[in-house]
Amino acid sequence: MAKEKENTAPEAKKKSEKPVKEEKVSKENKKTPEKTADSKADKKSDKKKSDKKEQGKVGKWFHDLKVEFKKVVWPTKKTVLTNTSVVIAVIAGSAVLVGLLDEGFLALLRLIYQ
Repeated sequence: MAKEKENTAPEAKKKSEKPVKEEKVSKENKKTPEKTADSKADKKSDKKKSDKKEQGKVGKWFHDLKVEFKKVVWPTKKTVLTNTSVVIAVIAGSAVLVGLLDEGFLALLRLIYQ
């Protein structure tokens, strides 16, 4: 029994201890390069690079859009017609109900003010 306790105690310590990760920051990351005066050629190349980046972003957006559209489960024609008819029926029923309530309140007001 004593041996079992001795064996399990170190295992429990090993499982509960979490290894500590040390972050190493190199001296190169801390240094920032000094900016030099930009020449006209540098500005033009930067502009071209930014244009290409913009084109890349827009192209990527359209590509992602196409991928997402492929994931969509489009309804069948029968489902669309069924849902459309239900919506139209509910709208028509609501219009009739609101019209009847309007006529009822109007008749009530006519009785009160005559």
